[in-house]
Amino acid sequence: MENLKNIAPVEDFNWEAYENGEAITGISHEALEQAYDSTLNKVNDREVVDGTVIAMNKREVVVNIGYKSDGIIPLNEFRYNPELKVGDTVEVYIENQEDKKGQLILSHKKARATRSWDRVNAALENEEIIKGFIKCRTKGGMIVDVFGIEAFLPGSQIDVKPIRDYDVFVGKTMEFKVVKINQEFKNVVVSHKALIEAELEQQKKEIIGKLEKGQVLEGTVKNITSYGVFIDLGGVDGLIHITDLSWGRVSDPKEVVELDQKLNVVILDFDDEKKRIALGLKQLTPHPWDALDANLQVGDKVKGKVV
Repeated sequence: MENLKNIAPVEDFNWEAYENGEAITGISHEALEQAYDSTLNKVNDREVVDGTVIAMNKREVVVNIGYKSDGIIPLNEFRYNPELKVGDTVEVYIENQEDKKGQLILSHKKARATRSWDRVNAALENEEIIKGFIKCRTKGGMIVDVFGIEAFLPGSQIDVKPIRDYDVFVGKTMEFKVVKINQEFKNVVVSHKALIEAELEQQKKEIIGKLEKGQVLEGTVKNITSYGVFIDLGGVDGLIHITDLSWGRVSDPKEVVELDQKLNVVILDFDDEKKRIALGLKQLTPHPWDALDANLQVGDKVKGKVV
């Protein structure tokens, strides 16, 4: 901008010369344009560059790449990143430096796609935690937008707990690890479960280390089978056998508990490595024999129910 400092004051400006395209105070139009252009970034069509978000509304994002005009990108191209804000740096693909209206045409989606394959391979190699947008359900799992690539999230890799309603995850942005890439077919598999397994493994060791017979813990009903109920004790699973659910006869565990129910259980037993933990529910309630009438005598007639 040094050349611009030599421009004469307004009162000395030669308007006639300006209109005739002549040099003004020693600086030509070409020199002025060159001085201005020198302050701008040099960009090319079909190039990926970094830009800065300078404004946002409900439909569009305005991005400055240091060019003579700013670019406007539809907000839905950033739906994988709900935390986007003014001042963030984003990568953009230059589709056209100037359309018929003189507008810079940018695309964030194409920029992500251009660099996506390299980035997803690097994420697998470095075991990087990445963000992805869950687009929709599919057979056996979900489709996740990762760097603009449609990756597959198996249903078994969403959480450590069984998932009963996949639809609640659609439209969410979550963290993932890339666990598998098929280079030939360009298939990517991601996992959210892998992120929490390491943390749960540590919690599991701490819980197992403190287990004692007769200890009462709070747990959550994780699964119900015909022979009993599996309880999540906070990363460690235990089993309440159907005979330990109630002092009375139980034909179906669902008569006593329901999924996701929180309840107190007592530890009855476990193996040496504490991998199999036997739990009890009925043991926390008085034994029926203790509730019998103290005056009951042999030979007395009582009413009972055939079970």
